Amino acid sequence: MNFISSRIQEYTEKISAQEPELLQELNKETHLKILYPRMLSGHWQGRFLSFFTRLFRPEMILEIGTYTGYSCMCMAEGLEEGGRIITIEKNPELQSMFEEYIEKAGLSDSVTLMIGNAMDIIPTLNETFDMVFLDADKDGYLRYYEMVLPKLKKGGVILADNVLWSGKVTEKAKPNDKETLAIQHFNEYVAGDNRVECLLLPVRDGLLWIVKK
Repeated sequence: MNFISSRIQEYTEKISAQEPELLQELNKETHLKILYPRMLSGHWQGRFLSFFTRLFRPEMILEIGTYTGYSCMCMAEGLEEGGRIITIEKNPELQSMFEEYIEKAGLSDSVTLMIGNAMDIIPTLNETFDMVFLDADKDGYLRYYEMVLPKLKKGGVILADNVLWSGKVTEKAKPNDKETLAIQHFNEYVAGDNRVECLLLPVRDGLLWIVKK
């Protein structure tokens, strides 16, 4: 969900840096062939991720929730020379499209896709990360957060997507609405965690910018 009007959104994208041609192609193919294409980061958020990483210049990025690879390709634009992205996706049916576009982008040597349950994969990773992009199952956010925080360097950043959850986080959630309850709990937990500082950005469906002290 986006919290600004379609007219403002169109103007924002018109004035902002344009979507690279290969990402336009991936965007269109995702919408044509893949279920739930709204899960794609898209033009504006993709440019945000690109600009963010180009300023931050991370050497190691962990992405939890690959989908078709749009956000991964955007973040790769700002990788430090010789840097790497490890991206985890639970749906093996998305692997072929991801690998096709990663190869087209010339990123095969700097991006590693791991297919499986992130809860099982993360404990096996020995790397120290500069940045984590969290965009997976919402009821797992807090567990992912606790798993990756020890692997994040001091001053490192976690960006957690969808933390406004279509505005539902501002309302009293129904007892059976597990995803809204999980996001509310995650947001409040992080806000009170003295190991980090955070800033909630009302970008698209909400990005929580978390910095490890």
